[in-house]
Amino acid sequence: MSGPVTRQDDNRELTSHAGQLGVIIPAFNEAATLAQVLSRVLREPAVGQVVVVDDCSTDGTFEVADRFSGDPRVVLRRHPRNQGKGRAIQTGLEAVSTAIVIIQDADLEYDPQEYERMITPIIEGRADVVYGVRGFASHTAYSYWFVIGNKLVTTATNVLFNCYIQDMETGFKAMRTDLMRRLRLRGRRFDIEPEITARVLRLGYRIHEIPISYYARNRQEGKKLTWQDGVKALFTLLRLRLTTRRRLFGDPDHYHATRLTELASSPRLPPLPEERTAAASTDAQRRSSPGH
Repeated sequence: MSGPVTRQDDNRELTSHAGQLGVIIPAFNEAATLAQVLSRVLREPAVGQVVVVDDCSTDGTFEVADRFSGDPRVVLRRHPRNQGKGRAIQTGLEAVSTAIVIIQDADLEYDPQEYERMITPIIEGRADVVYGVRGFASHTAYSYWFVIGNKLVTTATNVLFNCYIQDMETGFKAMRTDLMRRLRLRGRRFDIEPEITARVLRLGYRIHEIPISYYARNRQEGKKLTWQDGVKALFTLLRLRLTTRRRLFGDPDHYHATRLTELASSPRLPPLPEERTAAASTDAQRRSSPGH
């Protein structure tokens, strides 16, 4: 399920970082770390909205989130029964009102201080989808076999979709909200990660990757992903590669052709410092003009 696609979404301008980012935090029994995550998330200037989705936790996760409800940016959702990370993301997406959305796990593995780096290519019009790649900046690993399993499903993605990405299973995924709503996500649990990637690639978008810090936790600290999820990921990738585009997305949507054309004509490199300054000045003048 996903929220409605509106014309307002399609025409939204991305001119600065401030307030542009909506953060979806799916949480299941994360009371021990959720407060730290929310405190860090709400410090970031780019954050305009935070949607916490409690997936029927039993450890007080919702009560921890509720302590932050006084911040107008915070939206709380609660599942009456456990439905999985994928469904929690879809519930969060229905509530997002910002131009860009990012998924933030509630377990301190990903650092909100890297939001600005993640969304800059989207703000600048160089990408519509950005993944944070684990292992090329600072990181701590949980398991050798966990890393090998991730490489396996990432390699399968590259072979099946003729692309080259380095971390398909990353939980740090940012994209334009109007695009994410058009993915028509159905995954319920951890199959949501390969589903997002497969659907993005089937639509013809290129995934921009950025190295990030990653702090893996172990089973005792609450790690939930298992080798069975890796097997399910492979089947999910294969199924979405073989399913017809019409069955995945319905009738053709001209939005994608327009966005892909705009991306193809966008500069490949980030703007120079003086170009950033000029753009910021123009944006400030436009915002202060009468009638804006």
